[in-house]
Amino acid sequence: MANRYTIRHPLTNIHPRSLKHLSFHLYSLLRERLWLKILIGMVLGIVVGLVLGPSANLVSRDISYMIGEWLAFPGYIFLALLQMIVIPLVFASIIRGIAAGEDMEQLKKVGMSTVAYFLVTTAIAILIGLTLALTINPGNFISTEVVQQTMGSEMPQVSHETMTTPEIADLPGMITTLLPKNPLGAFATGEMLQVVLFSVIIGIALVSMSPSQSKPLLELMGSLQEVSMTVVKWSMSLAPLAVFGLICKFTLNLGIDALLGMLVYVATVFLGLMLLFCLYMIIVYVVARRGTIPFFRSIRDVVLLSFSTSSSAAVMPLSIKTAEENLNVRPSISQFVIPLGATINMNGTALYQSIAAVFLAQVFGVDLGFSELLLIMVTVVGASIGTPATPGIGIVILALILNSVGIPTSGIALIIGVDRILDMSRTAVNVTGDLVTCVVMDKWVGSKKTLDEEVAEMNEREKKRRALGEDVIVNSHTE
Repeated sequence: MANRYTIRHPLTNIHPRSLKHLSFHLYSLLRERLWLKILIGMVLGIVVGLVLGPSANLVSRDISYMIGEWLAFPGYIFLALLQMIVIPLVFASIIRGIAAGEDMEQLKKVGMSTVAYFLVTTAIAILIGLTLALTINPGNFISTEVVQQTMGSEMPQVSHETMTTPEIADLPGMITTLLPKNPLGAFATGEMLQVVLFSVIIGIALVSMSPSQSKPLLELMGSLQEVSMTVVKWSMSLAPLAVFGLICKFTLNLGIDALLGMLVYVATVFLGLMLLFCLYMIIVYVVARRGTIPFFRSIRDVVLLSFSTSSSAAVMPLSIKTAEENLNVRPSISQFVIPLGATINMNGTALYQSIAAVFLAQVFGVDLGFSELLLIMVTVVGASIGTPATPGIGIVILALILNSVGIPTSGIALIIGVDRILDMSRTAVNVTGDLVTCVVMDKWVGSKKTLDEEVAEMNEREKKRRALGEDVIVNSHTE
């Protein structure tokens, strides 16, 4: 009994099935060309919104508002379903991803390298966004009349009170708050960073226990993944109608003048995302020593699906399958990096938020000095780490960033009408970043086993699973 909890190499004893086996939920969406249906819904939404909106003057503003709310109703359900399921999916996937590691030494090395890489690339993405916004000045291309029409008759007052800079003595207490005193409370309030830390702690604790003790909970996490992906598939059936309704509603509210005034802002974000994508391709070529065109062909399907879903968490099974089978990344890397990247690696979102903050500052005449820009950068980095991987969450986080430098949060009403297409685009870039991270970590982090050895062992365990009908395999000689 004394040696019951002292296992020499716990990660070599227990093997949960990879999340990629749930990718079959997503293949039907690819076959049905969900991305094309969503683009059609988007165009139709703009057309219907313009016809029924204030520009056409066919219906009264009250009737127009009512029509917009009912048309957006499927979109509200779509967003609520994904927001409801993303935390359980990420929680279960991180725990099982840790259990899929090769050994504790490799797990530690992959974890530290991945987090450091995410922080550096996030900072670079923010710098790209700030540089573009300060160079192009998209806020100068929208007229005051359009802003007043969108925001109301009175312009919001600029707040000169910003967030106070914490003292060095406050840092220990602030760091301590990252650990959830009440994990259920973190789940309920969507504190994603606390959920991630709790998941990592539980995952490490599980693989440090006897396999006979950890197996039941790992199997429960597998069932939770299955349930989550089933709900994701249900929600995706609403996606084209959801996009049509949401786009139509915001076009109804804004009108043609406001949409045209936002074109430079939208173009600035798209340019930033393209530059970030090019940076990823440079990293693939220089660091991972892979061809950029073959790489993009390998990830094309999952990028299109992430564009359609606007959720990097929802496409995790296909991301892992793509990393392992198309990019030849070791399973021990992909099954840990992809779930972690779905919550921490939000570079596309960080770039968008930095541009949006500067854009609204220019619209409202808020002067951003070096200290304010630095504060935006720090706040965006902090906010992007642990952002829930759900549609539209970038707008919610943006309110926190605007508050930090005294920009009126009511300005979000100005950009929310064009957020749907930007949300879809930045999610595609986020997922691309996760897959780039996989190939980089596969190159950087050493392993005691080759890719062929890991794949052969995984295939052997899959045969054993089919024979035994079990989700989690335990090496019999360790029991």
